[in-house]
Amino acid sequence: MRDLAKLPKTHLHLHFTGSMRTATLKDLADRYDVRLPHALLDGDPLRVPATERGWFRFQRLYDAARACVRSEADMRRIVHEAAEDDAAEGSGRLEIQVDPTSYAPFVGGITPAVEIVLDAARTASAATGVEVAVVVAASRMRHPLDARVLARLAAQHVGQDAGEVVGFGLSNDERRGDTAEFARAFSIARDAGLALVPHGGELLGPVHVHEVLRELDPDRLGHGVRAAEDPRLLADIVERGIALEVCPASNVSLGVYDDDAQVPLGALVDAGAQVALGADDPLLFGSRLVAQYESARTDHGFSDAELADLARSSIRASRARAATKTRLLAGVDDWLAD
Repeated sequence: MRDLAKLPKTHLHLHFTGSMRTATLKDLADRYDVRLPHALLDGDPLRVPATERGWFRFQRLYDAARACVRSEADMRRIVHEAAEDDAAEGSGRLEIQVDPTSYAPFVGGITPAVEIVLDAARTASAATGVEVAVVVAASRMRHPLDARVLARLAAQHVGQDAGEVVGFGLSNDERRGDTAEFARAFSIARDAGLALVPHGGELLGPVHVHEVLRELDPDRLGHGVRAAEDPRLLADIVERGIALEVCPASNVSLGVYDDDAQVPLGALVDAGAQVALGADDPLLFGSRLVAQYESARTDHGFSDAELADLARSSIRASRARAATKTRLLAGVDDWLAD
């Protein structure tokens, strides 16, 4: 079997804090004298039920990790290490997602927070060879007016290259907030030329996916796996060319499916969906990008040719320039020819 770490690919669903290495988190916690929950350090993947109580446990752990990020140097370190980890796994392009609100108090505001991440992305790209672009994300847990502020900020840094903002997202518990109230923020982002990449269709099913499609008109959908439960909805997603950022480790850790084999990856691909595998929050889920491809191989029986198609799909769904896509797609062909 061909080495999946050498398969060129892009990584389109990775959260800033959730990308941290466990060793980095421990180092930051020691530096700031923060007592971390054992579950963040034991190396075992998080497993919670797909309920509000399960999400609360996930969010509590995520917040504990985020509380250890307290300086510009910490933020730069996270971006650099995320790029290093992606480089080791064959990723030629990373579009890392960040909500700057959480880090703003330590660096003087949301504008410096975004600019630090963008500058770190440029530096990390030069050092690792991985193009690191940024998705600015709002949270369903905050007021929709906050999302508009973030959309306007993201619009000031639009581009396709490393160290530029390529997309605007909406994350956190899908059960929270009124999707329609975030439509104005997404309109601002759309007018600026940003890719619209909200979460949807993981914790909630097809009805919620319909709502996200209707109100936010996404280019990519974070997760979207529950669309497999409604063939007509899935056909609409395929027809509209909406890519799905599928993160099997997240689906299992958050209790949506009992194991990797139950994730409807094959059904999505068979329906013609454009799928980009992602790791989401490897700090909590204990599984990085290559592991998602390994799951496609071992749990779903994907051949190397089908795995190559998954990689191609991720590349085409990215916001990279044509030259980058051409280079990475040629690399996929070379991998398959070996």
